[in-house]
Amino acid sequence: MKPLLMIFALVITCLSFSQNNGFFKPSDSLHKKRVVGLSVSLGAASVGSLVGLGTIWYDDLGANGFKFRDDATQWYQMDKAGHAYAGYLIHNSIYHRYKWAGVNEKNSLLIGAATSACYLLSFELLDGLSSDWGFSWTDISANTLGGFLFYTQQRWWNEQRIRMKFSSSPSPYAQYRPAVLGSNFAERLLKDYNGQTYWFSFNPYSFLTEDSRFPAWINVAFGYSIDQRLFGSENSGSINYNGELLSFTSKRQYLFSLDIDLQRIPVNRPWLRSFFLGLNHLKIPFPAIEFSNTGIKFHGIYF
Repeated sequence: MKPLLMIFALVITCLSFSQNNGFFKPSDSLHKKRVVGLSVSLGAASVGSLVGLGTIWYDDLGANGFKFRDDATQWYQMDKAGHAYAGYLIHNSIYHRYKWAGVNEKNSLLIGAATSACYLLSFELLDGLSSDWGFSWTDISANTLGGFLFYTQQRWWNEQRIRMKFSSSPSPYAQYRPAVLGSNFAERLLKDYNGQTYWFSFNPYSFLTEDSRFPAWINVAFGYSIDQRLFGSENSGSINYNGELLSFTSKRQYLFSLDIDLQRIPVNRPWLRSFFLGLNHLKIPFPAIEFSNTGIKFHGIYF
Protein backbone atom coordinates (compact mmCIF):
# COMPACT_ATOMS: atom_id res chain seq x y z
CA MET A 1 0.00 0.00 0.00
CA LYS A 2 1.39 3.38 -0.92
CA PRO A 3 2.47 5.48 2.08
CA LEU A 4 0.40 8.48 0.98
CA LEU A 5 -2.70 6.29 0.90
CA MET A 6 -2.47 5.52 4.61
CA ILE A 7 -1.42 9.08 5.44
CA PHE A 8 -4.47 10.49 3.64
CA ALA A 9 -6.73 8.01 5.40
CA LEU A 10 -5.36 9.06 8.77
CA VAL A 11 -5.70 12.75 7.89
CA ILE A 12 -9.34 12.21 6.97
CA THR A 13 -9.88 10.50 10.31
CA CYS A 14 -8.29 13.35 12.25
CA LEU A 15 -10.38 15.91 10.39
CA SER A 16 -13.52 13.92 11.06
CA PHE A 17 -13.20 13.85 14.80
CA SER A 18 -11.82 17.40 15.02
CA GLN A 19 -15.10 18.58 13.53
CA ASN A 20 -17.07 16.45 15.95
CA ASN A 21 -15.87 18.14 19.12
CA GLY A 22 -17.61 20.46 21.58
CA PHE A 23 -17.13 23.51 19.36
CA PHE A 24 -18.65 21.87 16.28
CA LYS A 25 -21.38 19.55 17.46
CA PRO A 26 -23.19 17.43 14.84
CA SER A 27 -26.15 19.21 13.30
CA ASP A 28 -29.63 17.84 14.06
CA SER A 29 -30.78 18.77 10.55
CA LEU A 30 -29.19 19.28 7.14
CA HIS A 31 -26.67 22.10 7.36
CA LYS A 32 -26.09 23.16 3.75
CA LYS A 33 -23.05 25.32 4.44
CA ARG A 34 -21.36 22.48 6.25
CA VAL A 35 -22.16 20.05 3.43
CA VAL A 36 -20.77 22.41 0.78
CA GLY A 37 -17.65 23.26 2.76
CA LEU A 38 -17.07 19.62 3.61
CA SER A 39 -17.50 18.44 0.02
CA VAL A 40 -15.20 21.14 -1.38
CA SER A 41 -12.48 20.42 1.19
CA LEU A 42 -12.69 16.67 0.59
CA GLY A 43 -12.54 17.14 -3.17
CA ALA A 44 -9.55 19.45 -2.93
CA ALA A 45 -7.72 17.12 -0.56
CA SER A 46 -8.40 14.11 -2.78
CA VAL A 47 -7.28 15.77 -6.01
CA GLY A 48 -4.27 17.35 -4.34
CA SER A 49 -3.08 14.05 -2.89
CA LEU A 50 -3.50 12.27 -6.22
CA VAL A 51 -1.64 14.95 -8.15
CA GLY A 52 1.14 14.93 -5.57
CA LEU A 53 1.38 11.15 -5.68
CA GLY A 54 1.44 11.14 -9.47
CA THR A 55 4.31 13.63 -9.42
CA ILE A 56 6.40 12.15 -6.62
CA TRP A 57 5.79 8.38 -6.65
CA TYR A 58 5.39 7.65 -10.37
CA ASP A 59 8.21 8.97 -12.54
CA ASP A 60 7.05 7.23 -15.74
CA LEU A 61 3.27 7.52 -15.47
CA GLY A 62 1.61 6.37 -18.68
CA ALA A 63 4.87 5.76 -20.51
CA ASN A 64 4.12 2.10 -21.24
CA GLY A 65 0.34 2.19 -21.36
CA PHE A 66 -2.09 0.57 -18.93
CA LYS A 67 -1.43 -2.91 -17.56
CA PHE A 68 -2.72 -5.34 -14.96
CA ARG A 69 -0.78 -7.13 -12.24
CA ASP A 70 -1.67 -10.15 -10.13
CA ASP A 71 -0.02 -9.56 -6.76
CA ALA A 72 -2.35 -11.71 -4.67
CA THR A 73 0.52 -13.91 -3.42
CA GLN A 74 2.77 -11.05 -2.34
CA TRP A 75 3.72 -10.50 1.33
CA TYR A 76 1.41 -13.25 2.62
CA GLN A 77 -1.57 -10.98 1.73
CA MET A 78 -0.63 -8.38 4.36
CA ASP A 79 -0.95 -5.74 1.66
CA LYS A 80 -4.55 -6.85 1.08
CA ALA A 81 -5.29 -6.58 4.79
CA GLY A 82 -3.95 -3.04 4.62
CA HIS A 83 -6.23 -2.20 1.71
CA ALA A 84 -9.25 -3.59 3.55
CA TYR A 85 -8.32 -1.55 6.60
CA ALA A 86 -8.00 1.60 4.48
CA GLY A 87 -11.44 0.97 2.94
CA TYR A 88 -12.97 0.52 6.39
CA LEU A 89 -11.21 3.54 7.89
CA ILE A 90 -12.00 5.99 5.06
CA HIS A 91 -15.66 4.92 4.84
CA ASN A 92 -15.99 5.28 8.62
CA SER A 93 -14.39 8.72 8.59
CA ILE A 94 -16.41 10.12 5.67
CA TYR A 95 -19.63 8.81 7.21
CA HIS A 96 -18.99 10.61 10.50
CA ARG A 97 -18.09 13.84 8.74
CA TYR A 98 -21.36 13.96 6.81
CA LYS A 99 -23.31 13.01 9.92
CA TRP A 100 -21.68 16.06 11.51
CA ALA A 101 -23.06 18.11 8.62
CA GLY A 102 -26.60 16.89 9.32
CA VAL A 103 -26.87 14.45 6.40
CA ASN A 104 -29.20 11.55 7.21
CA GLU A 105 -27.98 8.05 7.99
CA LYS A 106 -28.66 6.46 4.61
CA ASN A 107 -27.09 9.23 2.55
CA SER A 108 -24.05 9.52 4.84
CA LEU A 109 -23.42 5.82 4.33
CA LEU A 110 -23.81 6.07 0.56
CA ILE A 111 -21.54 9.10 0.34
CA GLY A 112 -18.95 7.31 2.47
CA ALA A 113 -19.13 4.21 0.29
CA ALA A 114 -18.86 6.14 -2.99
CA THR A 115 -16.05 8.39 -1.78
CA SER A 116 -14.01 5.54 -0.36
CA ALA A 117 -14.45 3.36 -3.45
CA CYS A 118 -13.64 6.12 -5.95
CA TYR A 119 -10.66 7.44 -4.04
CA LEU A 120 -9.06 4.03 -3.61
CA LEU A 121 -9.85 3.13 -7.22
CA SER A 122 -7.89 6.17 -8.36
CA PHE A 123 -4.76 4.73 -6.75
CA GLU A 124 -5.21 1.50 -8.66
CA LEU A 125 -5.59 3.42 -11.91
CA LEU A 126 -2.31 5.18 -11.22
CA ASP A 127 -0.71 1.79 -10.50
CA GLY A 128 -2.04 0.54 -13.84
CA LEU A 129 -0.28 3.37 -15.64
CA SER A 130 3.05 2.74 -13.92
CA SER A 131 5.68 0.40 -15.35
CA ASP A 132 6.69 -0.69 -11.84
CA TRP A 133 3.22 -1.64 -10.69
CA GLY A 134 -0.08 -2.57 -12.31
CA PHE A 135 -3.82 -2.50 -11.75
CA SER A 136 -4.71 -5.15 -9.15
CA TRP A 137 -8.20 -6.62 -8.94
CA THR A 138 -7.34 -8.14 -5.57
CA ASP A 139 -6.57 -4.66 -4.23
CA ILE A 140 -9.98 -3.50 -5.45
CA SER A 141 -11.62 -6.49 -3.79
CA ALA A 142 -9.87 -5.78 -0.49
CA ASN A 143 -10.84 -2.10 -0.62
CA THR A 144 -14.45 -3.10 -1.23
CA LEU A 145 -14.52 -5.66 1.58
CA GLY A 146 -13.28 -3.09 4.08
CA GLY A 147 -15.92 -0.56 3.12
CA PHE A 148 -18.59 -3.28 2.98
CA LEU A 149 -17.78 -4.32 6.56
CA PHE A 150 -18.51 -0.81 7.80
CA TYR A 151 -21.55 -0.24 5.58
CA THR A 152 -23.41 -3.45 6.38
CA GLN A 153 -22.98 -3.11 10.14
CA GLN A 154 -24.33 0.43 10.15
CA ARG A 155 -27.29 -0.62 8.02
CA TRP A 156 -28.17 -3.76 9.97
CA TRP A 157 -27.18 -2.85 13.52
CA ASN A 158 -26.72 0.94 13.43
CA GLU A 159 -23.38 0.39 15.18
CA GLN A 160 -20.00 -1.23 14.66
CA ARG A 161 -19.93 -4.55 16.48
CA ILE A 162 -16.88 -5.76 14.56
CA ARG A 163 -14.16 -3.19 14.01
CA MET A 164 -11.06 -3.34 11.87
CA LYS A 165 -8.06 -2.11 13.83
CA PHE A 166 -4.34 -1.69 13.33
CA SER A 167 -1.28 -2.00 15.54
CA SER A 168 2.42 -1.77 14.87
CA SER A 169 5.79 -2.18 16.53
CA PRO A 170 9.30 -1.95 15.04
CA SER A 171 10.64 -5.17 13.55
CA PRO A 172 14.36 -5.98 13.26
CA TYR A 173 14.17 -6.74 9.53
CA ALA A 174 13.95 -3.33 7.88
CA GLN A 175 17.68 -2.78 8.41
CA TYR A 176 18.41 -5.64 6.02
CA ARG A 177 16.32 -4.25 3.13
CA PRO A 178 15.75 -0.54 3.87
CA ALA A 179 14.85 0.29 0.27
CA VAL A 180 11.89 -2.11 0.47
CA LEU A 181 10.98 -2.16 4.16
CA GLY A 182 11.81 1.44 5.02
CA SER A 183 14.86 3.47 5.99
CA ASN A 184 13.31 5.55 8.78
CA PHE A 185 10.55 5.22 11.37
CA ALA A 186 7.75 6.66 9.23
CA GLU A 187 8.62 4.48 6.22
CA ARG A 188 8.94 1.35 8.34
CA LEU A 189 5.58 1.99 9.97
CA LEU A 190 3.91 1.88 6.56
CA LYS A 191 6.12 -0.46 4.53
CA ASP A 192 7.48 -3.12 6.89
CA TYR A 193 4.66 -5.67 7.06
CA ASN A 194 6.62 -7.66 9.66
CA GLY A 195 5.84 -4.95 12.20
CA GLN A 196 2.15 -4.58 11.34
CA THR A 197 -0.86 -6.42 12.70
CA TYR A 198 -4.43 -6.11 11.44
CA TRP A 199 -7.26 -7.00 13.79
CA PHE A 200 -10.93 -7.87 13.82
CA SER A 201 -12.13 -6.55 17.15
CA PHE A 202 -15.47 -8.07 18.26
CA ASN A 203 -17.74 -6.55 20.89
CA PRO A 204 -19.41 -9.42 22.84
CA TYR A 205 -21.79 -7.12 24.72
CA SER A 206 -23.52 -6.04 21.50
CA PHE A 207 -24.49 -9.67 20.81
CA LEU A 208 -25.88 -10.28 24.33
CA THR A 209 -29.20 -9.38 25.93
CA GLU A 210 -29.71 -5.90 27.31
CA ASP A 211 -29.59 -7.09 30.92
CA SER A 212 -26.13 -8.61 30.48
CA ARG A 213 -23.51 -7.53 33.00
CA PHE A 214 -20.65 -8.06 30.57
CA PRO A 215 -18.69 -4.76 30.24
CA ALA A 216 -19.89 -2.96 27.11
CA TRP A 217 -16.42 -1.63 26.32
CA ILE A 218 -14.49 -4.93 26.39
CA ASN A 219 -13.71 -6.43 22.98
CA VAL A 220 -12.19 -9.72 21.88
CA ALA A 221 -9.66 -9.32 19.08
CA PHE A 222 -8.26 -11.68 16.45
CA GLY A 223 -5.15 -10.50 14.66
CA TYR A 224 -3.05 -11.42 11.63
CA SER A 225 0.62 -10.64 11.09
CA ILE A 226 3.77 -12.08 9.52
CA ASP A 227 7.39 -12.52 10.54
CA GLN A 228 10.75 -12.73 8.73
CA ARG A 229 9.16 -11.82 5.39
CA LEU A 230 11.86 -9.87 3.58
CA PHE A 231 10.83 -10.75 0.03
CA GLY A 232 7.38 -10.25 -1.45
CA SER A 233 6.79 -13.67 -3.01
CA GLU A 234 9.55 -15.80 -1.46
CA ASN A 235 9.02 -17.73 1.76
CA SER A 236 12.73 -17.91 2.51
CA GLY A 237 15.88 -16.17 1.43
CA SER A 238 19.37 -15.07 2.39
CA ILE A 239 20.99 -11.65 2.66
CA ASN A 240 24.64 -10.70 2.91
CA TYR A 241 24.70 -8.17 5.72
CA ASN A 242 28.06 -6.64 6.69
CA GLY A 243 29.87 -9.69 5.38
CA GLU A 244 27.63 -12.17 7.20
CA LEU A 245 25.16 -14.40 5.34
CA LEU A 246 21.79 -14.28 7.12
CA SER A 247 18.95 -16.67 6.29
CA PHE A 248 15.26 -16.00 6.91
CA THR A 249 12.17 -18.20 6.77
CA SER A 250 8.88 -16.35 6.87
CA LYS A 251 5.70 -17.40 8.65
CA ARG A 252 2.14 -16.31 9.23
CA GLN A 253 1.07 -15.37 12.75
CA TYR A 254 -2.45 -15.50 14.18
CA LEU A 255 -3.17 -13.71 17.43
CA PHE A 256 -5.82 -13.67 20.12
CA SER A 257 -6.10 -10.75 22.51
CA LEU A 258 -8.43 -8.39 24.31
CA ASP A 259 -9.23 -4.86 23.19
CA ILE A 260 -11.23 -1.80 24.23
CA ASP A 261 -14.03 -0.22 22.19
CA LEU A 262 -13.33 3.36 23.21
CA GLN A 263 -16.58 4.66 21.72
CA ARG A 264 -18.53 2.56 24.23
CA ILE A 265 -16.87 4.18 27.22
CA PRO A 266 -19.36 6.70 28.68
CA VAL A 267 -17.75 10.15 28.73
CA ASN A 268 -19.37 13.57 28.97
CA ARG A 269 -16.65 15.78 27.56
CA PRO A 270 -17.08 16.31 23.78
CA TRP A 271 -13.34 16.63 23.16
CA LEU A 272 -12.73 13.27 24.81
CA ARG A 273 -15.45 11.59 22.73
CA SER A 274 -13.82 13.08 19.65
CA PHE A 275 -10.41 11.81 20.70
CA PHE A 276 -11.79 8.32 21.33
CA LEU A 277 -13.45 8.31 17.90
CA GLY A 278 -10.11 8.73 16.18
CA LEU A 279 -8.10 6.52 18.54
CA ASN A 280 -10.61 3.69 18.12
CA HIS A 281 -9.03 2.77 14.78
CA LEU A 282 -5.97 1.49 16.69
CA LYS A 283 -5.77 -1.71 18.71
CA ILE A 284 -5.14 -1.06 22.41
CA PRO A 285 -2.04 -2.97 23.65
CA PHE A 286 -2.92 -6.04 25.71
CA PRO A 287 -1.40 -9.46 26.43
CA ALA A 288 -1.80 -11.77 23.44
CA ILE A 289 -1.43 -15.40 22.43
CA GLU A 290 0.33 -16.04 19.12
CA PHE A 291 -0.24 -19.13 16.97
CA SER A 292 2.10 -20.05 14.10
CA ASN A 293 3.68 -23.05 12.45
CA THR A 294 6.48 -22.87 15.01
CA GLY A 295 4.15 -23.23 17.98
CA ILE A 296 2.30 -21.09 20.52
CA LYS A 297 3.83 -18.00 22.08
CA PHE A 298 2.56 -15.73 24.84
CA HIS A 299 3.18 -11.97 24.73
CA GLY A 300 2.98 -10.12 28.03
CA ILE A 301 2.01 -6.99 26.10
CA TYR A 302 1.48 -6.84 22.33
CA PHE A 303 1.54 -3.70 20.21
